[in-house]
Amino acid sequence: MRVLTLNVWNSRGDAAARTAVINAELRRYEPDLVALQEVLPDQLPELLDGTGLHGTHQAQTAATQPPYEDRYGGTAIATRWPHHVVEVLDQRGVDAPDVPWLTLAAHVPLPDLGDVLFIAPTTSFRLDAEARRERQVLALGDLDARHRTALPTIMAGDFNADPDTAGIRYLTGRQSLSGRSTHFHDAWEVAGEGPGHTWSADNPNAAEDIERLVRQPGHRRRIDYVFVGSPHAHPTAFARVRGARIAFDKPVDGVWASDHYGVVVDLDMGLLPDL
Repeated sequence: MRVLTLNVWNSRGDAAARTAVINAELRRYEPDLVALQEVLPDQLPELLDGTGLHGTHQAQTAATQPPYEDRYGGTAIATRWPHHVVEVLDQRGVDAPDVPWLTLAAHVPLPDLGDVLFIAPTTSFRLDAEARRERQVLALGDLDARHRTALPTIMAGDFNADPDTAGIRYLTGRQSLSGRSTHFHDAWEVAGEGPGHTWSADNPNAAEDIERLVRQPGHRRRIDYVFVGSPHAHPTAFARVRGARIAFDKPVDGVWASDHYGVVVDLDMGLLPDL
């Protein structure tokens, strides 16, 4: 099974050309589970055209439309098999009202295996927002616990945080938060090569925001992830990470797909034999 995550960068830049590049790459990669961030509601059909994927945008499921969704977009998922959204989690909070991105959780039926829980979050983006991100990853753990199945949960998205931050360390079992702990495998850590930077000054589409938000030269970070549920939470199943690579990291005919690079992960997933 192939999982892909990409921050689409809403309609900034040459959106029509970028959408065409993303669509072509989605058709080439042929992913089974896709998490997309900063997607405008009317962009999703164009992004998925011809891919055979079933898509859901947060605007189709949320009870209310968050402020600025029509400008900055929202979260979307796409799956090879028809999915069922089981919860839409609003992670904005009173101290992060400007973030319009919601978290989608869906059950996806895998042939001959049963449902897998697929979670697509986007956490707070500001450099000084780690306390918010800590609260958000705690909520993601609760979301997983409410809806997880026998198959290992897959969680993919833009976490806006380096691997050594408290929130990512919490998700990978390296530290506790608020007296709590959990564990997911970071797919890049298992099978990726190199630093895996996904937001980089080497991408001209990222240059403006890096200057606005960071104001330091040569800024590069790994902030987009695919996480795989732990055997501790899924003792009767497995999801072995066979490969992890960066995608959308080169221009196509001069067009960069987004301000982020994407992550593509290949998994072997199954149920363990009865002992």
